Amino acid sequence: MKKLRLLVFALLSFTLSGLLSSQASAANGFDHSQWDTLLKQHVLLLNGGQASQVDYQGFADNKTQLESYLASLSQVSNAEFDTWSKSEQLAFLINAYNAWTVGLILTKWPDLGSIKDLGSFFSSPWSKSFIPLLGETHSLDDIEHTLIRGSDRYQDPRIHFAVNCASIGCPALRNEAFTGKRLDTQLDEQTRLFLEDRRRNRIDNDKLALSSIFKWYREDFEKGWKSYSSLEQFLVDHAADLSLTPEEVQKLKDKDMSIRFLDYDWSLNRTL
Repeated sequence: MKKLRLLVFALLSFTLSGLLSSQASAANGFDHSQWDTLLKQHVLLLNGGQASQVDYQGFADNKTQLESYLASLSQVSNAEFDTWSKSEQLAFLINAYNAWTVGLILTKWPDLGSIKDLGSFFSSPWSKSFIPLLGETHSLDDIEHTLIRGSDRYQDPRIHFAVNCASIGCPALRNEAFTGKRLDTQLDEQTRLFLEDRRRNRIDNDKLALSSIFKWYREDFEKGWKSYSSLEQFLVDHAADLSLTPEEVQKLKDKDMSIRFLDYDWSLNRTL
């Protein structure tokens, strides 16, 4: 009888431990500290964070640590993912996109000048299915356009200033991991820094010259996030970041401001 009581106690303790572990996982999300350390070591911020250069050789030298982080991402099941808050989920997906992009660059490093060199006439690098994530094999396009943009869970256009396509034209690769607890602040900062970069967004001959990101993903800024129904409304709210005059703001409000989109620089965002 004593042995039976001990066995029952052990089973109850194990079950309780598992429940507490699951609750902690749901509350805390995923530990991105490995990725955070790598970013701090190998991403150089420029102009106060408006742009960044990536030390891909440094990542190559720390490839074991990067692969360990990628493997840990792959261990997360859909069931576990669904227990997290939306901010934890979105931070996980953004970090996964950025980390696997670095991993993809390393497959041909240093013999490439652009991520486009990893594609072909028939297939882009973003359409390659090589990422084991949430129980399936995904491409970078899957993560960005299906899991993030295609999901009704998030609908946040600021992700376009957080996911990084390893190119100079992209918003800066942040030198810290995104986390659920700080995600809103981090996305706000990424948005502000990108809009403040006059190489990508500026007034030019009385026209508003914007990054092509706003051309490709304009609909994301017009789908009701913060009640925006037009790109102009988003830009008006960020007039200070764009250094717009009151007259220019009024033109935007009246949809009387000409907008053109700048060419995108697909050169690799590597350290020189």
